[in-house]
Amino acid sequence: MWWKPASSVVVATAIPNLVLFSVDRLDLVMYTMAGSLCALYGHSLPYARRARTVTAVVIGMLAGLAVSLVAASLTGSAAVLIAVGALLAAGQKLLCDATRIGPPGPVIFTFVSSAALFAPQHLGQVPGHLALTLGAGAVSWLVTVAAPALIRREGPERHATARALNAAAAYAAEPGHRTRRAAVAAVHAAWQTLLAAGRPTPVRRALERLVVHAEAVLSTDAPEQRAGAPAADPGLLRAWAGQTRARGPVPTPPAAPGTAAELFGIDAERTAGRPTGPGAARRALLRRLGPGSPLLPVAARTLIGCALAGYASSAAGVGRPYWAIVTAASLYQANVTLSWNRTLQRTLGNLLGVLVFAAVLPVTRTGPPALIGFCLFFSFAAEALITRNYWLGSVAVTPMALLVLEYAGSHPAGELIGDRVLDTVIGAAVGFLVAVLVTNRRATGRVETALAAAELARAHAVQTLAAPAPAPAALEAARRRLTGSLVELREAQDTAAGEWWQRALPQEEVLAAEQAGHRTLAATATRQGPVAPAPENGAV
Repeated sequence: MWWKPASSVVVATAIPNLVLFSVDRLDLVMYTMAGSLCALYGHSLPYARRARTVTAVVIGMLAGLAVSLVAASLTGSAAVLIAVGALLAAGQKLLCDATRIGPPGPVIFTFVSSAALFAPQHLGQVPGHLALTLGAGAVSWLVTVAAPALIRREGPERHATARALNAAAAYAAEPGHRTRRAAVAAVHAAWQTLLAAGRPTPVRRALERLVVHAEAVLSTDAPEQRAGAPAADPGLLRAWAGQTRARGPVPTPPAAPGTAAELFGIDAERTAGRPTGPGAARRALLRRLGPGSPLLPVAARTLIGCALAGYASSAAGVGRPYWAIVTAASLYQANVTLSWNRTLQRTLGNLLGVLVFAAVLPVTRTGPPALIGFCLFFSFAAEALITRNYWLGSVAVTPMALLVLEYAGSHPAGELIGDRVLDTVIGAAVGFLVAVLVTNRRATGRVETALAAAELARAHAVQTLAAPAPAPAALEAARRRLTGSLVELREAQDTAAGEWWQRALPQEEVLAAEQAGHRTLAATATRQGPVAPAPENGAV
């Protein structure tokens, strides 16, 4: 799906850029670019949820930009502006992690708000500039949600189902703890996508049956038992995945055992998952942001690291040290090990990107069409490459970010290049140093909490299984609760394993809980209800 966000951001950027070019106001591109970058979000979500997510992204972008523009219009103090930028970066990191908005995460918000802090601004200009951002955000919403929904209504659900089938095929071909864990996570993600998609349609029903087949591969621990089952044939699962991802009809193989109970259970969960009162989503978000949240140490790293990077860059003589803030903010991943990897990739990519900028700058100054064309090209290249290799994507991000400054007027090339190199080195060095010094003691606590939740969910599933005739909805709810808790446990364990300076992790207990949980999941599959009859037409 790499080409979807890449092409979406190009279209969402080109439309406002061409409008501004036609009225000879390319100096306002920075404000429309803030709205255009909203087209990067939500591409893995079903359209009903994507519409809400992209709307929230546009609102969040407007809020951050408004704070930055007002601050820039009220003060010229670099110290104050850096403090505001660090506070915004920490808040954006915390909210994006709490909502699990997905890539590209908070870095786009931080890039826009930090750059706006150091743009010349008058208070009376702020409403007009925010209106430009809102207009470009509306274009992004149409490009990201409305247009693809008209072309292929169940596209995200089909992709999620195909990923589950491929993961199940990998487990069937090579049984092991790693492949099983990946298959459990992919199947869980597919169910969550189907639940979030809205009311069931014939195509979604067919996709649900395919997810049941993917889940059936995980229903036993014995590979030799799986070998005789048609749904456990890796080649067949991959063929179904290919047909599901394609534009043709969704394959409808014979129903796997327990399909009727699965569909009954997901309908019950879909009904139970609807908001039961006003503010339910807001209350859930506040719980994730509570005093004991494991997200707070990473937000603290972002606040301190961005502030120190900005002040160090300003002390080194950089007039607009926003790139040091952005560099530091982009480093902070789930743990220190991942942050170190990101530091190396970001530094290498940015330094090479500066060389690319120096090479294309003379061409872009030949006229506005060349500048617009190169900006669109680097926007596409950045999103096409960054999901495959972060440092390679950063090579495209850097010239794009620097070329945006050219819309407001030419700047001395040596100054731009020197400031960017200095900001990158300072932001990376200071940012990672803070990541090491600001420890995350809550990472181990999160593992212990997730371990207790997984054991409780398994006990509940065992109790449900012990009933003489468990209701399909109750069995399905217990199984999905256990699946979700195992996914959360693995995520917590992986995060804590890369964190430094903390007490020992309960690795043996985690492994035992995962193994016991997967055995219980296999047992629940054998207690599913009658097999649903296969559709007569063979395809949906």
